[in-house]
Amino acid sequence: MQYLGHLGRNDPLYGYFCTDILPQIGNFGQEPDFRVFRFAGNREVYLYSDQVIGVKLVGKFFKMPDPDHARYAGQTEFNNLLFLRRIGLADPPCRVVRPYGFNPDVDHVLVTEYVQAESFGSVIESAIHRGKTDRFYRKLSALAAFMAYFHHRTVGDWPVDFDRVCAYFDGLIHTLQAGGFIGSDTASDFRYVKELWRNQAFMWEDRSVLVHGDPTPSNLLIGHGADVTAIDLERMRWADRAFDLGRLCGEIKHFFFRSTNDPMNAEPFIGHFLWEYARYFPDQQAAFRSITRRFPFYLGITFLRIARNDWVSSGYRKRLIQQAATILRAIA
Repeated sequence: MQYLGHLGRNDPLYGYFCTDILPQIGNFGQEPDFRVFRFAGNREVYLYSDQVIGVKLVGKFFKMPDPDHARYAGQTEFNNLLFLRRIGLADPPCRVVRPYGFNPDVDHVLVTEYVQAESFGSVIESAIHRGKTDRFYRKLSALAAFMAYFHHRTVGDWPVDFDRVCAYFDGLIHTLQAGGFIGSDTASDFRYVKELWRNQAFMWEDRSVLVHGDPTPSNLLIGHGADVTAIDLERMRWADRAFDLGRLCGEIKHFFFRSTNDPMNAEPFIGHFLWEYARYFPDQQAAFRSITRRFPFYLGITFLRIARNDWVSSGYRKRLIQQAATILRAIA
């Protein structure tokens, strides 16, 4: 984290903390003095750490060109967190971060508790570079339990709408083509393969669940034992449970691909995670078979999602797109 200085007492955010946030935590009777830190890799997420009363808060600012969009995004995440905590995700080992408030009048800031934990990305890096694979397996089991609990608590009575995911896929292809990262022939090939997946009955067979929507390693905090805390719930939506599983496993493969030049090095860990997830169904083997039939599509689109980022080098982007094509063509 980068230290930025102290939060001024004349800052509207300081007043919001004192009048709306701190009373939810306790009656302190002293004026806080917040030091401000910016989280690495998050330009608009800050830690506010007070040394007088010992409170730490996280402020996430929704700074967007359209203020109505910013208000909607911030209020949506605040409501999502409240809802999930109400239905059982408020306490360890499976929980989401506690929200204290959303204020559109103070730069559209969402204020949450600060959780002292390790990002899942750090756990992956330790497995790759420091050989801590046993711990990685244990934490994958904890994540599987978290994901299963999250999904099982929110199962709907209606089937998956795979057309919505196909529209998302089309958007990724459009972005890659508009950026000059793929040509028209490659784009057409991807759309053809997408239709092959669309025509598979099993892609529509499961019931919809609420998915996290963006379960990247930075959005999953790993605590002691089996404790997992999720953050960044603004993209929560109704979808196939395999959406979350494919996104998370695609990120794991990306870490291994980037560090070892071979995404297949992630396979033992991904297999373990999916088998552990299936353990929370009445028939583990049947659940595993069902999930792993649908899983490659969501894994492939995760590679395409990563490839569209500006920070990805041209050489690595090409390999990501090639890997996505290989994964998605497995249906042919």
